[in-house]
Amino acid sequence: MKKCLVFGLVLFLWAGVSEARPAKSRQHQAPQKPAQAQREPEKEEPYRAYLIVEGSTGKVLEGENIHLQWPPASITKLMVAYLIMERVTAGGVQLTDKIAVSREASKMGGSQVYLKQGEAFTVEELMKAMLVASGNDAAYALAEHVAGSKEGFVKLMNEKAKALNMLDTEFQSVHGLPPSNNEPDDLTSCHDLAILARALMKFPKVLEWTSIQSESFRDGTFILTNHNKLLGRMPGADGLKTGYYRKAGYNVVASAKRGNLRIIAVVLGSSTQKMRDRMAEEKLKQYLHSYEMLTIVSKGDVIDKPIEIPNGKTRLIKGIAGKGFTYPVSFKEKATIRKELNLPQSMNAEIQAGQSLGEMVIRLEGEVIGKIEILSPAHVPKASFFSRLLRMVGFGS
Repeated sequence: MKKCLVFGLVLFLWAGVSEARPAKSRQHQAPQKPAQAQREPEKEEPYRAYLIVEGSTGKVLEGENIHLQWPPASITKLMVAYLIMERVTAGGVQLTDKIAVSREASKMGGSQVYLKQGEAFTVEELMKAMLVASGNDAAYALAEHVAGSKEGFVKLMNEKAKALNMLDTEFQSVHGLPPSNNEPDDLTSCHDLAILARALMKFPKVLEWTSIQSESFRDGTFILTNHNKLLGRMPGADGLKTGYYRKAGYNVVASAKRGNLRIIAVVLGSSTQKMRDRMAEEKLKQYLHSYEMLTIVSKGDVIDKPIEIPNGKTRLIKGIAGKGFTYPVSFKEKATIRKELNLPQSMNAEIQAGQSLGEMVIRLEGEVIGKIEILSPAHVPKASFFSRLLRMVGFGS
């Protein structure tokens, strides 16, 4: 009997161990099954596109995906600023003009300065509210003042984009807010925003506003705070505009100046504000410290290659540069600059003051970067018959 009990106990324990082993094995294999936690996290993008240009010439220094169409978000307001400043320059709009806030303008969401229906502000006050604090309501009020409606102003924006050769651009709004009801986004590109930024540079007032870090508004009851955090952090930074909504990511058109060298950086589609700002700042610093605006020729420079005028009252003439030529050049490129003169060996009188004599071709690393017309500095009349006769027999000068 005892033997049977012992044998039964052994069988029971063996069965328990047999059941435990598969359970242990299943527990060990479970992590090998596909699981949510094992999926790769969404990749953070430092940018989707970027472009670095020199401001005065538009020389492209670096870029990637420069024609990628992308929602600019609040950077859209730069076109509003351009159209307003065109009209200010032409005299059709005054910075002191008062604009009454409409019901529609007062209902704008997103970044705003909380305009109330019936309030009145000057054009300059609203331009600051739009460019410093990115006020969507301010942009709407300005657009209505010029065109009478949002739709009318958007039409002007798209017409101006085409006129500026911004062929990647199609505006749908005056503020850059994300569209609703499945409407299309505003779209542009790094290439086009660089064109717009350079066009805005002809209005010094714009840079005066975009370089403001903070300023009071509505008699000091509201503070305009600039979204561009490069201001004050980076020497020479003075603009231009940031933009963000979820689909667009973090965008910026940044500008900075050292001496007479201005660099513009356009960064679109960064995953975070920090990435966007770091990218723009690094590129601005890189080119501000490795390039200079080099004056290669000054207007009126004497060209040291004389032209013979056998029948002129003056027998030799040296031309002068018809205009100056300044170009962004890296320090290591300076030694590759070459000036080629295309001038005749001789010319017949009479030569007028300011008459074209030829040209200077300027090359950088073998590539033509400019051409300068060479002009006569003075009137050279034809020598008299007696003077020419004396020269023929070896007398006279």
